[in-house]
This record gives sequence, C-alpha cells and structure tokens, in this order.
Amino acid sequence: MPVSTTASRLIYDGLKVAGIRIMSALPETWLVHLIRMAEEDPEMTLVRLAKEEEGVGISAGAHLAGVKSAMLMQNHGFLAAVNGIVSCAQLYRIPLLMLISDRGSFGEKDPWQTEGGGVTVHVLEALRIPHDRLDGPEQVARRIAKAQTLACSASRPVALLLGRDLMWED
Repeated sequence: MPVSTTASRLIYDGLKVAGIRIMSALPETWLVHLIRMAEEDPEMTLVRLAKEEEGVGISAGAHLAGVKSAMLMQNHGFLAAVNGIVSCAQLYRIPLLMLISDRGSFGEKDPWQTEGGGVTVHVLEALRIPHDRLDGPEQVARRIAKAQTLACSASRPVALLLGRDLMWED
C-alpha cells in the first residue's frame, strides 16, 4: 500500500505525546494505518463514526470528561462536519484537534477528491480556524504539539492538513 506507514507512525506517536487518548474516524485510505494503530493500542480509544460530524460530539464529550481527543478525516469529511464544528465546538469553545487528509492537490489521481480538496483551506479560513500543513516528517511532532496547545489554550478548533508528500509513497 502506498500510504506511508513511517509517516503514520510519526503522526500517531505525536498524537500520543500530545496527550491524545481518544480518536474518532471513518475509514479513509490515507488514515488506514493511523486507525489500525489506534485500534491496536490499549491506551487509545478509537471511536468509529458513521459520519464525521459525530466526531465533534465525541470530542466535546471527551473535553468535558477531561480527556484530550483528535478527529481524523479527509477533506470531504471536514466539509460534512462544518455544522457541528460551528454550532458546537466554536459556539461552546471546545478544543477540537482535527487531522485532515488533504486530498485533491497536485498528484491526486482520484477525480472525486479534487473538489473538496480545492475548497478546504478556504472554508477553514472563512471559519477562522487556525490551520497548518504537515508535509515533511521533521515537522510532525512539533506541529501536532503546537496545534494541541493552541486548541486547548484558545478553546477552539484547530486543523492540521496531512499533505500528499508526507502521507503517500509514490
């Protein structure tokens, strides 16, 4: 499988170091190894979702219980979750760490990924959600830690976009 297990391990380890103990996700190609790692880790709770917006409620509940969480999704999943992000996480000031596989950029071979990928950053900016990209392995742990710190200190959603150069082995 061309999805990088090495990059997935770096991301997973970065999430654990940042204190994440609950992850929510739907199956997605770029996230397959992260989901498997969470599933196999007795220190992590993986919540499998029927739709991405449910992850906002999982993260809100985790926050109220004093547990750090992260949502894993792709671009289209983020777009599908916007209502929950705005009407729950932003309105009630819930820290929400989102890792979004940034599909649809240069090199994308699946035409159904291109439209969502083309608008994700614009929607993040319109919602005033701080975001950054993870494109290289050397930046993963530091940016995850900084994103989690900002989400908690500002009590708001924060997004990390998982780039093709990091996640895909051509």
